[in-house]
Amino acid sequence: MYVLTADQRASRVNADAVPSALAVVARHGNDRLALPPERTAGDELQVAVADASAVLSIVLELTRSGEWSVGLGVGDVESPLPQSVRAARGEAFINARDAVDRAKKTPTRIAVTAPAGGEDAEALVRLLVELRDRRTPEGWEVYDLLADGLTQRDAAARLGVSEGAISLRAKAAALRVEESAVPALERVLARLDDATAAIPPHEQG
Repeated sequence: MYVLTADQRASRVNADAVPSALAVVARHGNDRLALPPERTAGDELQVAVADASAVLSIVLELTRSGEWSVGLGVGDVESPLPQSVRAARGEAFINARDAVDRAKKTPTRIAVTAPAGGEDAEALVRLLVELRDRRTPEGWEVYDLLADGLTQRDAAARLGVSEGAISLRAKAAALRVEESAVPALERVLARLDDATAAIPPHEQG
């Protein structure tokens, strides 16, 4: 199981970002959430996710804004699951707490803690987040249009530029690199969860 704990950065001087983040998590997780996201403290949210693709999508969206330190914990969760994530317990929740505490100290604002293999997953996710952090507003503009299903030709028409300009923006934004990296990272995270499931609960941690 994957558990995400996210803590809003500089929450004392910025507006409350938890409501919008809860909406982001719900939208990207959809029916792949094991437990719905909730505010677990004044400026913190938590969610349990059952799917590697969904958890990576949520991580990338939360780290994109720069407003969140995100901890991803992988591990066993006590069953049956309660209705509220705040009542849930297990190694994944402990690991998520460790991860978010470490994420607060890193430039990429993300950390991964798991019984085994978490270091490799963390390094790869941080590489992708760092790449995305370098993306310009123009690069994000193209990213969002293509993510909405537009072709490069459609995006060019929408922005009033040439297809060549869109191609250059996409290259500078490393969109193809991300497109290749995301499925690979999903497989890494899925294997991490599979490996955790194979470890007896008393040996985790």
